[in-house]
Amino acid sequence: LVQWSSVRKKLALYKTGVDAARAVLVGVDTGREDFADSMAELSLLADSAGSIPTASVIARKGKTDPALFIGSGKANEVKKVMEEQGAELVIFNHPLSPTQQRNLERHIGFHVMDRTGLILDIFSQRAQSHIGKTQVELAQVRYRMSRLVRAWSHLERQRGGIGVRGGPGETQMELDRRMLATKAKRLEIELEKLQRQQRTQRRARNRKDVFSVSLVGYTNAGKSTLFNALTKAGTYAADQLFATLDTTSRKVHLDGVGSIVVSDTVGFIRELPHQLVEAFRATLDETIHADLILHVIDACSPVAREQKAEVEAVLREIGADDIPRIEVMNKIDQMPQTFTEGAVLVRDSEGMPSQVFLSARTGLGLDLLRSALAECSQMTDRIRVEQNRAKVQMDPDEFLAPLPERPETSEFNPISNRKYSPNDA
Repeated sequence: LVQWSSVRKKLALYKTGVDAARAVLVGVDTGREDFADSMAELSLLADSAGSIPTASVIARKGKTDPALFIGSGKANEVKKVMEEQGAELVIFNHPLSPTQQRNLERHIGFHVMDRTGLILDIFSQRAQSHIGKTQVELAQVRYRMSRLVRAWSHLERQRGGIGVRGGPGETQMELDRRMLATKAKRLEIELEKLQRQQRTQRRARNRKDVFSVSLVGYTNAGKSTLFNALTKAGTYAADQLFATLDTTSRKVHLDGVGSIVVSDTVGFIRELPHQLVEAFRATLDETIHADLILHVIDACSPVAREQKAEVEAVLREIGADDIPRIEVMNKIDQMPQTFTEGAVLVRDSEGMPSQVFLSARTGLGLDLLRSALAECSQMTDRIRVEQNRAKVQMDPDEFLAPLPERPETSEFNPISNRKYSPNDA
């Protein structure tokens, strides 16, 4: 088997453009309408990870093979394409079971990676903050725990006991599983500590009634570009998937309102692995506790509707689907023939801002977004004032639940009259 460490070394050289790992992409077409877009997205993911996609192999199957996922015939075709292209890495556009991944590596003779492993690898390269690195490492450990299968011949059972007469001991697989479980527990404790620090900072903001805004959206929709345009923060923004991984928060001054806090979060993607959503709870907490969500959408994408649905599904999963939001239709400058009216602010039936058409790169429509944010902030302030006034005017008796009647002192005897012997104690 090709060692993954050698492939990782070549991926690390991607930034220098020297000797990057060549990859073959594999997808199974089951008749879904978005299959072509999904494969194009896989190519972008592979490029973001540092590999060079050289060819694609498509299998049209209604049912996947339980052993090799694509069947032995297609597996032989993949092996042939790998040898012709001089590739070293096979990337599947689907999650693979541990057994399928092991069988494919044995059959093809090259390292095999599924979509989940590819996204995890990108996250490990992009994480910069301590909490981001901890979250990625925890997700990787959980992923590796599910990948422990008998893939090497040295995993025979060790001897236990003293000398050579002991009974069967632990297998190497059991030792690895125990080691990964211990590491996962340590990372979970460390992550909980970091989350407590975040909650403390959030409570400090809440005491000051600071209006908080969270940017969410599909990856590469332009969230970081919009964040920089609003805050002048100068954070990293690039035309690539998952350019931003760590949450960044900055103050923004709005005329007539004062300062608000805007946070840029990790981008979402279709079929986002569940273990990533679980591991990145600390990052997504800024979205859960925000007063307003700006859902940034690539207005020029032909699959904008599908991308919007993917983001909303993740928001429902983390419990943020009931937070007020404004849809920011970004990149209108790339299709002026379609967006002939230019920057537009759309309101809902209640007169509140619901959509803003703008271009974060050129700055077109940013004034409309700022006015929408100011309007939402003022509305939130009025709601907070009314809630505080209602609490003050509430009947004090409503704050206290009826207390149970306390028995008379003479009747109350917490110690039973029964006498215990030393044996009964």
